[in-house]
Amino acid sequence: MKLTLTILLFVTVALNVFAQSPEKMSYQAIIRKQNNALVTNTNISLKVIVHQSAVTGTNVYEETHNVKTNANGLVSLEIGTGVIANGTFSGIAWEKGPYFIETQVDVTGGTNYGIIGVTQLLSVPYALHSKTAERLVGTNGAIANKAAIIPFTSSRNIASTDINNTIECTTSATLTLTSGFGAMVVGDTVNLEAHNGAVLTIQTATGVTINYNPNGSAQFNSVAGNVRFGMLRKTGLNSYIISGQ
Repeated sequence: MKLTLTILLFVTVALNVFAQSPEKMSYQAIIRKQNNALVTNTNISLKVIVHQSAVTGTNVYEETHNVKTNANGLVSLEIGTGVIANGTFSGIAWEKGPYFIETQVDVTGGTNYGIIGVTQLLSVPYALHSKTAERLVGTNGAIANKAAIIPFTSSRNIASTDINNTIECTTSATLTLTSGFGAMVVGDTVNLEAHNGAVLTIQTATGVTINYNPNGSAQFNSVAGNVRFGMLRKTGLNSYIISGQ
């Protein structure tokens, strides 16, 4: 059955964000058949996917809902409270948009979803964006995320303390990008430096890509008296881009 989607309302409620209540957005839509007839009083399955940068951009968050249309074909739900299939709603970096909401529906209540609409989120949810701003700037206006210098002298896996900081490699060593490293969200970066003859190697665990190459690797080869540098940026759940090597 082909469907069309009429968006009625797409706004933020995000209540009590700073009191650690669940972050969420209110979402309402009218479900219609291709002949414009309403899908009324029906239990349906609805999938919500948040794409970053473009309609077909990186899937940064995905959840599903089981809801019932009313007599007018209307469904109401809260994005951020469904069954999570990918990512975390609180981990979305709203300042690194634009973002697009893709909606898929199975009117039988199953999992045979069909795409019925993609809508750009034109205004960043205020409370969620404010939380991001506080993480970046701090509650008193001071810079909260000033990059720290992380000494790197022995091989290890990437760590949460590396995020948005600078790895300073002064003895040849390898940094491994582990699968499912959820502490780093799409858009987060790590500055990479190899100093004075040291070789910094970046390698991936199984299933992780560097510059679109699965199980790839990159090297920063410095020479005596000089520094070789670049940047690691997360682009997906298990994908990264590295520049400068």
